[in-house]
Amino acid sequence: MRIGHVHLKIRDMEKSIAFYQNYLGMKITENLNNAFVFMSAGEMHHELALQEVGESAALPGRHDVGLYHVAFEVPNKQTLIKTYQKIKQGGIDVYPVDHRISWALYFNDPDGNGVEVYWDTRKLPRGVDKWQGKDRLLTDEMLK
Repeated sequence: MRIGHVHLKIRDMEKSIAFYQNYLGMKITENLNNAFVFMSAGEMHHELALQEVGESAALPGRHDVGLYHVAFEVPNKQTLIKTYQKIKQGGIDVYPVDHRISWALYFNDPDGNGVEVYWDTRKLPRGVDKWQGKDRLLTDEMLK
């Protein structure tokens, strides 16, 4: 078994499409009258399903039960750095972390849904096999 896709309910379809296209390089694979849009960053039909629920829908609260974030893996350090730079240039708050099993970028989409983009570093000389709960902040210098 594996995860096939994540389905997010969002307020504004056009804003969300632009966000996922611009920052994650996703493409629309199917659009059902902008009520549902399916997007992919690879060869799958979709990793992401977006469902517009309208501008008056409540945003997710920090302490509400539900999805904390959706994570997308990138193949290498260069792609992670490029993503980081694009997010920063877009004025989006981003929290970069070295988990020692991965380098990760945490940020929110336009509706407050948590997004993680990460690069697996477990097989690198300074990497570890299992997360030990010890993180350190990745600096701008490390992400150049």
